[in-house]
Formats: sequence, C-alpha cells, structure tokens
Amino acid sequence: MTLPMPFDAAFFDDPYPVYARLRAEGPVHHVTTPDGSPIWLVLRERDVRAGLGDGRLSVDKAHSRSGYKGFTLPPALDANLLNIGPADHLRLRRLVSKAFTPRRVEDLRGRVRAAADRLADGLAAHDGAADLVEHYANPLPLIVIGDLLGVPEDSRRPFSAWAGAMFDPAYPGQIAESVGHIHRFLLDLVAARRAAPGEDLLSAMIAARDEGDRLSEDELVSLAFLILLAGSENTQHLITNGLLTLLGHPGQLDAVRSDPGLLPGAVEEILRHAHPNQWAIRRFPTQDVDIDGVRIPAGDTVMLGIASANRDPERHRDPDAFDIHREDKQHLSLGQGLHYCLGAPLARMETAIALGTLLERFPRIGLAAAPRTLRRRASFRSHALKALPVTVGSGGRP
Repeated sequence: MTLPMPFDAAFFDDPYPVYARLRAEGPVHHVTTPDGSPIWLVLRERDVRAGLGDGRLSVDKAHSRSGYKGFTLPPALDANLLNIGPADHLRLRRLVSKAFTPRRVEDLRGRVRAAADRLADGLAAHDGAADLVEHYANPLPLIVIGDLLGVPEDSRRPFSAWAGAMFDPAYPGQIAESVGHIHRFLLDLVAARRAAPGEDLLSAMIAARDEGDRLSEDELVSLAFLILLAGSENTQHLITNGLLTLLGHPGQLDAVRSDPGLLPGAVEEILRHAHPNQWAIRRFPTQDVDIDGVRIPAGDTVMLGIASANRDPERHRDPDAFDIHREDKQHLSLGQGLHYCLGAPLARMETAIALGTLLERFPRIGLAAAPRTLRRRASFRSHALKALPVTVGSGGRP
C-alpha cells in the first residue's frame, strides 16, 4: 500500500515530528512524493547506515524501473559521482582525490576568512535588519567555489546569478536555462584551463593521472558542476541553519563565542541536528532487497533518511536536543563509505569560519523576526530557509 506523505506547511517548517511518527510505525514506508512519484523511505539509523554501504542499492539511474523523476541534466553534466556505478565511481574518485587534496583545502582557509570578513563588512553597513541568506550565507560559498575552480573575477557575477537561479524551485524554466548557461561556461573554463593551467582545482583535475588514466572532457565538466552544486547550495543552508540553531540556544551560543575552540564540535552537532539535506541521493535496487523485513522490488526508488537517522533515539541519546558538548557526535550527514562527501573538509572549514566570523564581529547578532514567521523552502529534499532576517548591531572590527 502506497501512502501519501503529509507535505504541508507544518512538514516543511519542521519535518522531524513526521519522521518520528513514521519511525515508530515501521522501518520502511512506501509513499508518494509531491510530483506523484512512488518511493520507499528508509528511516531508522541502523537501516540507513546499512543502506549507504549496500552495493545492491545503486545510484545509477540506469537501474530505475519505477518512473523516477529527477533533476534533468544534459548528459555531459550527468556523469558525476552521484550518478554512476561503483567501478566508474572509484575510478573518478581516485583521479579527483589526486587534485582535491587536504592541503588544497587548507590553502583556501585564508581566502575563506577574507571573503567572510568582506561580507560581514556588508552586513555591518545595514542600519536595520539584513537577510543573512542574501548578504552572507549565499554569496560566501559561491566566492569560495569560484576561487577553488579558478573562475575569473570578471566572470563571477553572471556565474553567481546562474548558480542562484539554478537552485530556485519556483521557476523551473529558469532552472533549465541557468543549467544551460553554467554548462557552456564550464566547457569554456575547462578549455581555458587546459590551454593555460593555473593553481586552481580544475587545472589540477585536468593534470591528474592514475596509471595513464585521466578525466575526459565530460567528466571534468560534470565534476566541476557537482562541486558547484554541492559546495554552494549545501554549505549556504548549513551556515544559515547553524546560526539559527545557535541563536535558539543562547547558552551554547555564548559558550562558543567565549571559547572558539568549541566551534568544530558545534559544527558537528549542527551537521547532526540541523543539516539541510534530508535524504541521501536516491538509490535503485539492482535486485529485490529486504530491509528490516520489508521487500523492495528491483528498480524501485529508495530514499535513505539521513535527517531521520540523525534523530533516531535508538542511536542517539535525547536526539532532538541540540548539545554542542555531546560526546557522541557521529552522524550520517556527509554520507559514509563509497559515497562519503569528497568536500567534507571544505564544508566543515567553511561553516566554522562563517559562523565564527559572525559571532566575533557581531556580539549582539539576533533574529529580526519571530522564529514562527520564518519560512522554509517547500522542498521534500532540503530543510532550508528562504531568508533569515537578522540585526547585527555594531559591526566594527574587534
């Protein structure tokens, strides 16, 4: 029996009570999404963790037999780590890992701090309320990704506009148009970097070799697109959700402000408690599978509930409480195993710097609207704020 999910305003504002009810009712549920697609939801932590490492659950859309309706991309953008089988995935990951090194991420630290400071200067110029999403959380990851990929300074404004439009679910036609612009832009950027390599990640990916193997043109473009997609959208909402969560827990906010050494632990708890991504990338069984006694046919669409797993009381003590001092901060927000997030170190660093800069620069930062009036995107997949109005008080440098 397929059940409709309660996709109403209450769910979009706070999906966690729905996940708790569904977990209590059973481990796996067959539901319909807002677009009418039938999917299987896996909600308990032990099953989600097992599913992330189950080779029978493929991310390759070629295994879909259930009429899966996803984000349509040109073929040249679709050959990325989220859409291919294990053998190709390992091959691409080995090549990308030769370029996307911990040292390269660490070398970005100074530029991330400088970008956060420049954006904080802009926030400080607002006499009243300012939207943190528009003026800080949205542009910061795009600046960082621009630096990482070597996007020329004079190309960053249109690049940023296309990326912003690509993530706006209100205008489907605009999304397709923006994807087309970004595709052509990345093709030109790859050609330019091939002709004149720089110190950026894209140049390093072009140069990467593994026993003579190298990335093809389509693979380079699709991987650059994935880095843009994951590195901007996810980080933007992680920063916003993180600040909102800290503002809702003033004692812990003060603790982090007094002791910046608590910030890395706070980021881990934000990842567990308030990560915007609700689900892992969809999967398709290559054969009939049993999950906790529920038979799922081959080719059906399976969604592994990351957000639900992170709040599962069978795994986490007092899971709905936000506690930066929590000893066990393990979570599934960045995946695990084969599909562990390649950009996890950058996401952690960027979020910590973004939040740390705000707390240092604006000791009196606060919400400029009642929490109940804040609105989330009407998205099944992402628990993300449309806007976060804040007052920052004095923005002078300490």
